[in-house]
Amino acid sequence: MVRSVPPADCPSARSGETFGRIRRRPIELDPELIGWIVFATVVPAVLAFDLLVLSRRPHALSLREAALYVAMWVSLGLLFGLLVFITRGPTSGFEYLAGYVLEYSLSMDNVFVFALLFGYFAVPSQYQHRLLYWGVIGAIFFRAVFIVGGTLLLDAFHPLVYALGALLIFTGVRMALSRGELIDPRDNFVLRAVRRLVPVTDGYHGGAFTVRDAGRRLATPMLVALVAIEVSDVVFAIDSVPAIFSITTDTFIVFTSNAFAILGLRSLYFLLAGLIDRFVYLKTGLGVILVLAGLKMLLSDLVDIPVLLSLAAILVILSASIGLSLVAARREARRLAGQRALERLDSTD
Repeated sequence: MVRSVPPADCPSARSGETFGRIRRRPIELDPELIGWIVFATVVPAVLAFDLLVLSRRPHALSLREAALYVAMWVSLGLLFGLLVFITRGPTSGFEYLAGYVLEYSLSMDNVFVFALLFGYFAVPSQYQHRLLYWGVIGAIFFRAVFIVGGTLLLDAFHPLVYALGALLIFTGVRMALSRGELIDPRDNFVLRAVRRLVPVTDGYHGGAFTVRDAGRRLATPMLVALVAIEVSDVVFAIDSVPAIFSITTDTFIVFTSNAFAILGLRSLYFLLAGLIDRFVYLKTGLGVILVLAGLKMLLSDLVDIPVLLSLAAILVILSASIGLSLVAARREARRLAGQRALERLDSTD
């Protein structure tokens, strides 16, 4: 029997393998592609589980549930940061961590606005979680638009970095000096336009955003409240997206750190909703962080500030503002307790 011999240029002949078996090179994925695949797989899966399982029965979130959700989203955000460290190196890893901490700290300011909007629209407590769920989905979409647009503009016109730096400094100073002024939703142009153009029911219809009545599709106050939440996030994005550009302009890092910070915002609201008034120095701390981010952008062409230094500054300022707020809250509680004691003594006399 004559055995056929493969040609000399056949891969099997060069590798010394038997005919018909070709050695294949292992497929190497781009580290950035790995991150996108993991993000696009894990985040929708967790959101679907939240919507279809955890939030299937409308109910007011307890403090324990909120704490568990916060721990879950923070853990996912940090685990994703570990993936960035492994696949893209320590520089990208620290940029992600700094961006995540920056965006998460700035998102705390949204808690004040959520409390105001829920009170203004009298959103039932059992539907607040559902409302914030869809609010977060919309926020991620709008942040993606801001991030892609901002990255393209910065690449095409570098001097824009100075305008964004000046905007951050102005916003930071205004926030640090604010005295807790409340925003009246009635002054919002978008909300006024929605109420004029879209017929709205008088009351809530469960967790529905629209209902059909007498053959007409009507919006419910839930939809109007959702629009208000999306508008407020667009306003916050004007500050937060330029702030993270002071850390990096890598679209992958900017978007994923933003997204994970926003995803944990719902649970953070329910955890901190009852403690809002205690954080009296939080806005001051966030204002200082924005000012430093603006200065970093203005000096970006002159001084290369290490990302670790930026991360340390954010953590120190945030910790100090929260710590001082808690100390001030304890002092105020003791003062009120002493005042009530004196009033009781006066009443007995």
